[in-house]
Amino acid sequence: MFSLPFNLAYKYFKSNKGGVFSFTSFLAISGLGIGVCSLIVVMSVMNGFEKELQDRILGVVPHAVIYSDESIPEYTNTIKVLKENKNILEAAPYISLQGLISSSSSSKGVSITGIDVNAEPNMSIIPNYMVYGTLENLNEKNSIIIGSWLSSSLGVFIGDTLTVTTSDIRSSIIGSYPRSVTLKVVGIFELRAEIDQSLVLISHSLAQKLKGIKNETTSIRIKTSDLFKADEIAYKAAKSIDSISMPYYSSSWKQTHGTLFEAIQFEKLLISLMLFLIVGVASILVLSTIIMTVKSKEREIGILKTIGASDSQLILIFFYQGLMVSLIGIFIGILFGILITLNINNLILWLEQLLQRNLLEAYFINYFPYFIDVNQIVLICFLSFLFSIFSSLIPALSVTKLNPIEILRHE
Repeated sequence: MFSLPFNLAYKYFKSNKGGVFSFTSFLAISGLGIGVCSLIVVMSVMNGFEKELQDRILGVVPHAVIYSDESIPEYTNTIKVLKENKNILEAAPYISLQGLISSSSSSKGVSITGIDVNAEPNMSIIPNYMVYGTLENLNEKNSIIIGSWLSSSLGVFIGDTLTVTTSDIRSSIIGSYPRSVTLKVVGIFELRAEIDQSLVLISHSLAQKLKGIKNETTSIRIKTSDLFKADEIAYKAAKSIDSISMPYYSSSWKQTHGTLFEAIQFEKLLISLMLFLIVGVASILVLSTIIMTVKSKEREIGILKTIGASDSQLILIFFYQGLMVSLIGIFIGILFGILITLNINNLILWLEQLLQRNLLEAYFINYFPYFIDVNQIVLICFLSFLFSIFSSLIPALSVTKLNPIEILRHE
């Protein structure tokens, strides 16, 4: 029952001139392949951006911060209480300042972060991305660690000195002026992200001196067990240590970088919907291919019906043809989609050289990340297969309505 429909389907699938595909089959395969390929490439790149945001940006900035209106005294005891929370993996004192960092040739506004050097390896990924020096070098007096982009911009390297001026005002008998200190560069990190040019690290004790506080901290940084519930975990943790004399508040990465993450999620959804339209158009090409084949083979259909071919056999002929187009188109789409994804950075580099411009200047990283999600590819292929098979089935079912007497009468 199945050998005759399959053989005829393969015959109609091939070109009459001996080619591998007929022209209409080639168009349908190309359209479906382009649609699947585009979906795989774009979704993999969007997955990469999302993963880089989570791993690199959110691997550096605090998951959440607990703070108060006043400086927090006896913060070591508070940290011990917070660590008893099963949803908090690590907690450490944290001081954040805004300031101006200057070398002999340039100046730049930066975010200055005072960290607990011993706790930082468990808090962020920066220790894993040190290209010169180590985080422990911050234990040296008046030392600072900066990003690679900032190092290039200021023209400084390990051992050079920088002047850091903060927005905090120091008062004396001669007047008020910003706090300023000369620091030695003891380390350079490189995340290949915007943070490389805006974040500098100093020890928590040095940050205390810049803020003019002793044995206190301005906030406590926490690392949560669930990154996407950081705001909820931080809020409950702040309330657990709250007191009438000193109320505590919390903020999470969602306030500082949540908009960027939501934008990527929305773009990912919107682009996937738009690209599925390409698959929809490709399905129409499959539909057109089968309709044209049915129309051109009406004489053969009439003869087959006359000699006793059943409706199911006739349906299978054109269904198999659509199945061949679908499977080959999806396979080509998967093949080229993965190949292009794996070489996306080389293609972008070539395109940037051709256009003489940086295509990633508006993004938080300077390269195209990608993450190939196998489950996502399976879903793309499954939906594309459903679209194309449904498009094949509609004209295939129309074969049963053809009248062999009427067809052969005009031959």
